[in-house]
Amino acid sequence: MKRLCEIQAPVARPERILQFGEGNFLRAFVDWMVQKINDRGLWNGSVVLVQPIAQGLAPLINQNKGMYTVLLRGIEKGEVVEEVTRIDSVSRCINPYAEYDAYLACAENPDLRFIISNTTEAGIAYQGGCTKDDRPPASFPAKVAQFLYHRWRFFKGDPNKGIVLIPCELIDRNGDTLKRVVLQYAAEWGYEKAFTDWLEKSCAFLNSLVDRIVTGYPKEEAPLLWEKLGYQDELLDTAEPFNLWVIEGDSRYGEELPFHKAGCNVLWVPDMTPYRTRKVRILNGAHTASVLIAYLAGFNTVKEMVDSPVGKAYLERLLYQEVMPLLPLPKEEVEAFAASTLERFANPYIKHRLLDISLNSVSKYKARVLPSLLEAIQAGNSRGTAPAQAAPVLVFSLAALIAFYRGSAMENNALVGKRQGESYPIRDDLPVLEACMSLWQQFERALAAGAPPNKAAEELVQAVLARTDWWGEDLRSYGGLSDAVTAALILILEKGPQAAMEQVAFQGRIG
Repeated sequence: MKRLCEIQAPVARPERILQFGEGNFLRAFVDWMVQKINDRGLWNGSVVLVQPIAQGLAPLINQNKGMYTVLLRGIEKGEVVEEVTRIDSVSRCINPYAEYDAYLACAENPDLRFIISNTTEAGIAYQGGCTKDDRPPASFPAKVAQFLYHRWRFFKGDPNKGIVLIPCELIDRNGDTLKRVVLQYAAEWGYEKAFTDWLEKSCAFLNSLVDRIVTGYPKEEAPLLWEKLGYQDELLDTAEPFNLWVIEGDSRYGEELPFHKAGCNVLWVPDMTPYRTRKVRILNGAHTASVLIAYLAGFNTVKEMVDSPVGKAYLERLLYQEVMPLLPLPKEEVEAFAASTLERFANPYIKHRLLDISLNSVSKYKARVLPSLLEAIQAGNSRGTAPAQAAPVLVFSLAALIAFYRGSAMENNALVGKRQGESYPIRDDLPVLEACMSLWQQFERALAAGAPPNKAAEELVQAVLARTDWWGEDLRSYGGLSDAVTAALILILEKGPQAAMEQVAFQGRIG
């Protein structure tokens, strides 16, 4: 069977984007968008990929002349969606560890305007030991500093040859962080003030937020899909239809890179904070607030959970009644995002295991769910409403976290939990796991000594809420929260996870 590059000729376009990262996400997100604007005649440019580490996909991408297929599969507005897009907007992929000169020569390209990246969350960080003479430096920001300095020198400080940098790494204020570390290297390496002035005035580091589930190469389905496509594609990339890219920056850059005019869900905004809050509280928060109790109740994947009456009711009560009213965005916009989130959870092509999502749930809870819970409590206080009535699902989700982290032994750096008589791994930072194990052992000892279960549960909850190292504050200071979480934990322990989840989901009450 022939490859795509053998049945369709590559298209020569000027290289206008340098992309650090050749993995599944960027190829099915950014490069898919570039294809859209090229296909519609809104833009004329290609992307040159840079392999950020020594090992990667560069040989395969170049063998296929940069061409591959993106297959979108999922549900949108109740309808099953399948869309095939042939990508011919990637010119080549450079491995700077083997082709350093070719990589640095990209800085001399007058057509180059944008740098886009996804080098993992740990990628945008200072790494000691990098020097300006490394070929290349190990860290991504050091590579950027070296690259931009070469461009500044080659074009003799021309203010019209500045670069717009849009990192996609999933850290808060990613553009600001990248700029700070690049400037740190520039200072450490003794780069001229004229260069940092050019960096400040002629370049732009934009914060951005990306959202699309990319499932990557469908190894098990590949032969069947190749038959349907009519060609072999080892770079076939699968993803959900949903896409969102919020970029904090001057909208004039959106005219230079007009993704939004090709139907892509790209928003150029002066402040991305509300959109980050929306995603974290609704999409990520719904995961963290539901998957732990859902797993204990017998579900294994997100789709199983959302397809069940209890899972659907639990999520709808959580989102529509407790989380969404707190968000500082138009009601219609938030409702549409919540509806699309539930559709994404039900995507039949994505098998998202609850245990995978449960990784590091304590820190996830603090970032994704706790802000909603505390705001709901404060709003309830202003109305004279106790936490259990103001936000029963959010309160219950904290009790579910405590119940999920129940274990009395460690194995392979995981705390061993029990679900319906079978073991499951609880994975988090070791100090968190050891603390939870100790607290649950104290609970068992208290029961063995004859303490009333309610009293033992209250002491356990009080100890968890007091962990300022986990939550950033002592949660016992929120009036009524400790009692509400204790009642929810007792509900789980006495009725069992499934019955407890049903009560909260269908009746909206803990007691």
